[in-house]
Amino acid sequence: MIIILASQSLRRRQLLEEIGFSYELRPKDVEESYPEHLQCEEVVEFLADKKSKAFTNDEIPEDAILLTADTIVWLDGKSLLKPTDEQDAINMLGKLSGRKHRVATGVCLRSKEKKKVFHVLTDVFFKELTLEERTFYVKKYRPYDKSGSYGIQEWIGYIGIERIEGSYTNVMGLPTKEVYEELMRF
Repeated sequence: MIIILASQSLRRRQLLEEIGFSYELRPKDVEESYPEHLQCEEVVEFLADKKSKAFTNDEIPEDAILLTADTIVWLDGKSLLKPTDEQDAINMLGKLSGRKHRVATGVCLRSKEKKKVFHVLTDVFFKELTLEERTFYVKKYRPYDKSGSYGIQEWIGYIGIERIEGSYTNVMGLPTKEVYEELMRF
């Protein structure tokens, strides 16, 4: 089977390659809006499915599996989006500082005949981050393309995360163990 990865995320591409899958890249721009009443797991499953629905059945070859995904950072009952600028990123990291938050990724696997939508949750615990640490990270790493304003695989993850409960690669944007297992079953 051919995997069609509908994602612009470099991390998702890298992770899929590192678990041994080759893929054809076919990202589509999809507005990442969702009904306000949805909760964390529902949001990511809704968005992964919405990205899948951007493809007609005719756009999926007979021997292909379309893979779409969405990852959010969930804190205090709402999603932290990608920061709008440097100050927004520094402030967002301040909200995460010294607290636990949840990272959720929804994945949709779809062929012409079937579809599987699932999610993976990881709890992330940050230490108290100083303003200097947050500012240094944002200025050097410019995390403007990352929900929650951070990448766990970058400096802030090395010095700021006390522990995680769940999948590390989920926090990077693709829960590789679960994706591998679901692809093997698909």
